[in-house]
Amino acid sequence: MPVGDSMTIGSAGEHTWRYRLWQHLCVTYGGPFTFVGPRETLYDQQADAPTSLAYADPGFPRAHLAGWGEGWLHMAPLIGEAVRAHRPGVLLVSLGLIDLGFYTNAEQTAENVRAFVAGAREADPRIRMVLLPVIPNIRAAADPLFAEQVDRFNVLLAKAVADLDEPRSPLLLASPPEGYDIHADTYDGTHPNARGEHRIAEAFAGAMWEAWGVGQAYAAGTS
Repeated sequence: MPVGDSMTIGSAGEHTWRYRLWQHLCVTYGGPFTFVGPRETLYDQQADAPTSLAYADPGFPRAHLAGWGEGWLHMAPLIGEAVRAHRPGVLLVSLGLIDLGFYTNAEQTAENVRAFVAGAREADPRIRMVLLPVIPNIRAAADPLFAEQVDRFNVLLAKAVADLDEPRSPLLLASPPEGYDIHADTYDGTHPNARGEHRIAEAFAGAMWEAWGVGQAYAAGTS
């Protein structure tokens, strides 16, 4: 189940990193899988609402739990019911930018990470999770104080993963996308373009391949 903010839900007309990861796993994973979740839509920027199904390629399992302007603060109360209802085996989580930008400081955001993990495990004690740190973005590049909060949160996220990891419900901290460039990998300094979608998908794929043997090394040329 992909869980995230605007970078995960994507906008009308996009493929999304969810699609890129699905393509990769279709080619490399030797078992059945699908994406699950309570939502399917993209964000329609003209309507200012998550009402679009206009994927660049709609032919993939589009289910997710992602929302434009939503963060750990918003997803922690929702994750338990989503896990109970849709029974994912793995959560692929990319959150934090919205929290730090509008709602909570690094320490408060980290507490919401822990609440999220607890809620997911209450619903399924064997759930696996891959957590992506907050990746480079234009606000961090322009605002040193915000960049400090991002760096601080990413340290606290790594600590939470180390503290909460357990054999029956493993947590993985994905590495930030290697060489991620807000000028080349996004269309506005934050939201990924096609190249950025591949790089985020690669971060999740790499974590699962290296730790769990799921799939193979990511081929960025997958389209």
